[in-house]
Amino acid sequence: MESKFLTYFIDFMMQDWFASIPITLCSVATLAVTVERYLYYQQNRRDVTAFIHQLQRELENNNLQKAQQTCSRLGGVIGEVAEEGVRLLAEQKEDFSKAFDITVGLVSRKLEKHLAILGTIGATCPFLGLFGTVVGVVFTLDELGASGGGTQTVVIGVAKALIATGYGLIVSILAVVFNNWYTNTVKRFNDDFQLLKLLFLSFAASEDKEGSYTR
Repeated sequence: MESKFLTYFIDFMMQDWFASIPITLCSVATLAVTVERYLYYQQNRRDVTAFIHQLQRELENNNLQKAQQTCSRLGGVIGEVAEEGVRLLAEQKEDFSKAFDITVGLVSRKLEKHLAILGTIGATCPFLGLFGTVVGVVFTLDELGASGGGTQTVVIGVAKALIATGYGLIVSILAVVFNNWYTNTVKRFNDDFQLLKLLFLSFAASEDKEGSYTR
């Protein structure tokens, strides 16, 4: 059974090149994006809980310079956004919210990079496979009519044609799974950015209150 399946698959790759080549290119792109995004997200993973507690203490002590150094030591996209947030608190407190949202938007673009490729592959690969199957069935029926073959010829021809659909579905499923996984990863990063924003806004509000009391 396994040898027959392998034979059918090789025949599909060689004979139905109009479907096998696009699906194979999609599989290579899926693998490349999956590995690249995994490495990128792993490089930027940080212990946000401990960091936010430390940053909160430094802001409460009104030590913006030390807070900025802490953000710089953290590194990654979270440290980058946090460091920029501290800078904005010192220089653009009145327009902090809009400026911080711009920073988060720019970083989110980095986090979402190439994910559209996975989404597109997940949506189109089943149709590429279906296209290969339809064309394969058409060729099978054409050969059947020309040679006057029996039922066995039709069954084998359809079985070979269905390889295209299976191949397209496998690549599509993998692309959709990794796209959803990485989309949730990006969402967790954005949740961390929102926590930072709330922390900074809380600090800015307390500073405004202290300023109004002193006046």
